[in-house]
Amino acid sequence: MSIPIITTKNKNLIVIAGPTASGKTSLAIRLAQSLNTEIVSADSRQFYKELNIGTAKPTPQELAAARHHFIGHLSVNERYDVSRYETDAIALLDRLFQTHDNVILCGGSGLYIDAVTKGIDALPDPDPEIRVSLKKLLETQGIAALQEELKRVDPEYYEIVDLSNPIRLIRAIEVYYTEGKKFSSLRNGIDKERNFNIDKYCISIPREQLVEKINLRVDEMMKQGLLEEVKSLVPLRHLTALNTVGYKELFEYLDGNCTLDFAVEKIKTDTRRYAKRQVTWFRRDNEYQWLSSEEIFLLLLQKYY
Repeated sequence: MSIPIITTKNKNLIVIAGPTASGKTSLAIRLAQSLNTEIVSADSRQFYKELNIGTAKPTPQELAAARHHFIGHLSVNERYDVSRYETDAIALLDRLFQTHDNVILCGGSGLYIDAVTKGIDALPDPDPEIRVSLKKLLETQGIAALQEELKRVDPEYYEIVDLSNPIRLIRAIEVYYTEGKKFSSLRNGIDKERNFNIDKYCISIPREQLVEKINLRVDEMMKQGLLEEVKSLVPLRHLTALNTVGYKELFEYLDGNCTLDFAVEKIKTDTRRYAKRQVTWFRRDNEYQWLSSEEIFLLLLQKYY
């Protein structure tokens, strides 16, 4: 006999968002331990089991401290998009809410958080010919060509997307080519009804402090063996999942196109730009409360403990 899905509005999804290196993981773990619950990841780069150091994936100790979902559950060889994530995440939440009153959704991928909290329109199946042509454009003219094309067809999405992520760029462009619609207009403005309450917080951190944390994190990644991780992934570098911050810069070094010091500084610069776009995305949503990590922790303990 199957367990019925909970449909009453007495369950709470606590969203912990924020730019990279702002402290989302540590805050989510503290909350999960205090509220005796589990964490659902909304960090699309951490989905891939082959990408560890460069994506700041939770350490084994952190994963042991609180139960996480959607961490390292995919291979970079698999095709996965935000529509599938919405389906998978909602199904998981239905199960988790059978035994927990509160569940934490934590991550920096704004589109994936929106998919869970607001819903997203069904994406059209990619046209193989269009995808091949866009991948060819990436290979022959570089990611800048994709960026310029996206800016032309969908300037709204261009302003908030991670411009260093070719997967996102290609998907948005091919949607426009296939449907004649901007990717930014896929959400019809009407939120899907969810059978749980949604409480959204974004970590506010001074820019100078965030820049320092990003720089220190990149230095720590290098000490942990990021270069060796990237070397081990050279046979997979043709996959678009590997053309991302922290990996593509070191591939350039391995190709002899720059020094190691230059590549490391480029990772820091690209990460800061990525963080800026994350903040831009979250600022668009007035449902977020912007507080420091400690303020969020104390507020939620008072609210749900």
